[in-house]
Amino acid sequence: MSLPYAEVIGDPIAHSKSPLIHNFWLQKLGIEAEYRKTHVTPEGLAAYFLQRRGDNDWLGCNVTIPHKVAVMDYTDDPGGVRARIGAMNTIACETGGPLIGTNTDAGGFLQPLIHRKWKGDHAVLVGAGGAARAILFALATLGVPKITIMVRDPAKGRALLDRADMQGEVITLADPLPAADLLVNSTSLGMMGQPPLDLDLSPLPATATVYDIVYAPLETGLLAAARARGLAAIDGLEMLIGQAALAFDIFFDAEAPREYDDELRALLTA
Repeated sequence: MSLPYAEVIGDPIAHSKSPLIHNFWLQKLGIEAEYRKTHVTPEGLAAYFLQRRGDNDWLGCNVTIPHKVAVMDYTDDPGGVRARIGAMNTIACETGGPLIGTNTDAGGFLQPLIHRKWKGDHAVLVGAGGAARAILFALATLGVPKITIMVRDPAKGRALLDRADMQGEVITLADPLPAADLLVNSTSLGMMGQPPLDLDLSPLPATATVYDIVYAPLETGLLAAARARGLAAIDGLEMLIGQAALAFDIFFDAEAPREYDDELRALLTA
């Protein structure tokens, strides 16, 4: 007998730890279902959704690089995610019903900052892709008054701010880092197989926090440099687990058992 399942799609996807997280929670709760990972290229996105819509066991998918913007063409949007964030990372499906898109990245990103009671006036966001859209929305939710977007292409940084209807400064990766309270890497730079994100962190004050959403490797060069300076550092697993918990509830209609977070992190870092 086949099991109900959800999955994560992306290109690349081999590095994804989402199946380990969701299947860990499913096992803890005794739920008969599974979570997979599937390699989907940009060219194969339409065919993927067409095939999955015919699978009665499919509950939906999480979406990672590079599909978080493109998937909006295939989904309904009752929560207004297109207008508020402009990217989706979670798509749910009920048999015979439409594909419903939402975004759990923003909530997952905020969880470790809220837990640490982080406060600050200036955040630097590296990148302007799908994850950056959700993070910018999250920073606006926190009421951060000053935003700097750091990107290769300044036009993309300006477009990101304009879409969010936010004021901010745009600089390039070659520019000096400003003295911000929070530095966030939302790009794939530093991920296994990708070039490093090589920034001079010396302008950051001693109270600054460095947050890297990359989780493979867990200790990126950026986080290692932050720790070497004695700065607070937040790794990508914290956001990954936070957003996964929100998606788990959507897919499996059950609350993720977060009381096992220490055991889960040990498993993810083994």
